[in-house]
Amino acid sequence: MGSNLTVNKEIEGYINNNSLELHPVQKEIIEHNERLGDIKKMQISISQCHFLHVLIKSSKIKKILEIGTFTGLSTLSMSLALPKDGSVCTLDKNHETSNAAENFFRKASQDNKIKIFIAPALESLKNLNNSKKKFDLIFIDADKENYKNYFNYSVDLVDKDGLIIIDNVLWRGEVANPNNQDKLTVSIREFNSFVNADRRVENLIIPVGDGLSVCRKL
Repeated sequence: MGSNLTVNKEIEGYINNNSLELHPVQKEIIEHNERLGDIKKMQISISQCHFLHVLIKSSKIKKILEIGTFTGLSTLSMSLALPKDGSVCTLDKNHETSNAAENFFRKASQDNKIKIFIAPALESLKNLNNSKKKFDLIFIDADKENYKNYFNYSVDLVDKDGLIIIDNVLWRGEVANPNNQDKLTVSIREFNSFVNADRRVENLIIPVGDGLSVCRKL
């Protein structure tokens, strides 16, 4: 049986150099985040930008919901892959980072496709569910303690055969370390088991960035 390759910084750089070219504003967001200190780790990886781009293009996705905007790299990556009549609804409670994201969206001429709801995500999800909204793809990358709640709402909000993608499910590999009983690690480990046992979806975990769980609604 073949084994998976361990991706170090050199291989990651090689992959990025031989993959899609980033949009100038995507590069600008990455440079902006580098100046933010430790919270820059909230940004998705470049390989995840490319993965989302190709997936959205090839699946002809039009309606996207994102839970967790940060400074907008994932939002912009998805919006750039959408057709002209596509849309991204993104949820975040942080006014400062959301304002920065909106500036980047305007600079990339994508603000017409993107709407930010600045409020606690569970509150926004409840409102979306009550209004019977449906999406083709939902991307979850927010506070890990609420992943199960976000996922349950997402199953109701995504169309049949639609996709739910969740970031950070490998948690720097710590989910596979039984000696790590840190609260967040345990929370993500339990979430992964919950999703895998959920008969409403079929799922796989892929080692892109910090790990993506890709789920298809049945």
